[in-house]
Amino acid sequence: MTTVTTRTIAYPADGLTMLGHLALPAGTGRRPAVLLGPEGPGLDDVQRRRADALAELGYVVFAFDLHGGRWIADPQEMLARVMPMLADPDRLRALGRAALDVLRDEPRTDPGRIAAIGYGTGGAIALELGRAGEDLRAIGTVNGLVTGRPGETARIRCPVWAGVGSEDPIMAPAQRDAFAAEMQAAGVDWRLVVYGGAEHAFHHPPVDHAVRPGVAHHPRQAERAWRDVLGLLAECLPVP
Repeated sequence: MTTVTTRTIAYPADGLTMLGHLALPAGTGRRPAVLLGPEGPGLDDVQRRRADALAELGYVVFAFDLHGGRWIADPQEMLARVMPMLADPDRLRALGRAALDVLRDEPRTDPGRIAAIGYGTGGAIALELGRAGEDLRAIGTVNGLVTGRPGETARIRCPVWAGVGSEDPIMAPAQRDAFAAEMQAAGVDWRLVVYGGAEHAFHHPPVDHAVRPGVAHHPRQAERAWRDVLGLLAECLPVP
């Protein structure tokens, strides 16, 4: 096992002081990097562990914040903050770019070899960075199949991988179809994996508070989705 170094990075975004989680692999040289986006409730230990696991594999990873250091457990409070974000592509891009700047400024980051991986709201932000024309090697989104403004998806210059649960009522079949049609029309190198029997946020371990209907952990499909994320990175952003 390699040694991973972590630290909290404070940075401004969305009128707040965000607290992101930076995970660095062993060594001193520049490495490929991953921008890691959290679900709607915000950055938590699940996402920090994902960042650390990727750093173990040799990536510089920055797991970014959405809510100024808060993790919002109450579904209604979370939606009241997140839904306006999701309706505003420019706001999503600003959130993503602020975090991307932190990652690019890290001396260990190879700035020409960065991928963006996100879950839920974090996945929507990853997609918007691609639509904004940011230089990324890969985009991965789990449960974040948001569509964009007409014509802007053609700015995506890297492969896009998306994963969604078959029983997800939020990312329902019509949303999947719209996402696929947008990617195809823009000529993006894309793929969509539908995980049978899985609901929304199937990748997140169970929590000790109330959740919305249609949200449930699916351990087997969560493991498969994680392997698919690793496969995307191995293909598009191999560690030397």
